[in-house]
Amino acid sequence: MTVTATPSVGAPRPQVRPITRDDVYASLHAGWLDFRAAPQFGLFFGAIYALGGMAIFLELWRLEQPLWIIPLALAFPLLGPFLAIGLYEVSRRREAGEPLDWSDVLGVIWRERNRQMPTMAFIVLAGFMVWMWFARLILAVSLGRMRFAVYSDLDILFTTGAGLGMLVAGTLVGGVIALVLFSLTAVSLPLLLDREVDFVTAMATSVKAVTMNPAAMLTWALIIAVSLAVAMLPFFLGLLVALPVLGHATWHLYRRVIAPVGAG
Repeated sequence: MTVTATPSVGAPRPQVRPITRDDVYASLHAGWLDFRAAPQFGLFFGAIYALGGMAIFLELWRLEQPLWIIPLALAFPLLGPFLAIGLYEVSRRREAGEPLDWSDVLGVIWRERNRQMPTMAFIVLAGFMVWMWFARLILAVSLGRMRFAVYSDLDILFTTGAGLGMLVAGTLVGGVIALVLFSLTAVSLPLLLDREVDFVTAMATSVKAVTMNPAAMLTWALIIAVSLAVAMLPFFLGLLVALPVLGHATWHLYRRVIAPVGAG
């Protein structure tokens, strides 16, 4: 795999293929097989993700700001695809029959800093900041300015109309932002790893993959959301398995929805 900072001139545009829900389930199964075949890589990247979630949770608890756990938990999965870059490489190597070596896998991640991935990270970070701005606005409107600096009781969410209204509004707004970012990144990250394309082409291809296959891709989005939500409940420990399986599965779904180079 050639690694350059600039996409090749005249490179063919990726072709999106139709897929079904069966392709999603088959990709998930393939992701599980990849995890079982090379668990050391999955557990390593999953541990980084899980430890990050634990650190955020404990810091918010220390600051007595537990209400922020909810919007951050909703946004936290947005970072998952970037930690999964190493998992994409593991799946690619298994698919190509190449050896799995720590230096090679981590080296690919390191080399991505000179390609298009940092720009994609900035775009997702911008989406994260937009979501946090909306979360802050919804919180202020729902609970009132007088309570804005002192709320520290999660019971407020479930025992008051304002708290329940905030949950509904926050979920709707967060869902829209998450759907936009999902559309931009569903296959763009493995595409950037696999081919010499620019980030605009990668995002446009990802959006086309989602709009061309709405039933299958929304099913995939739901699987990701539910899996990560459940995995975070036991103090983020479930992410040790959920993140790597989903990461490997994303690679296989990318291979199903994007035609190989030169395919008619």
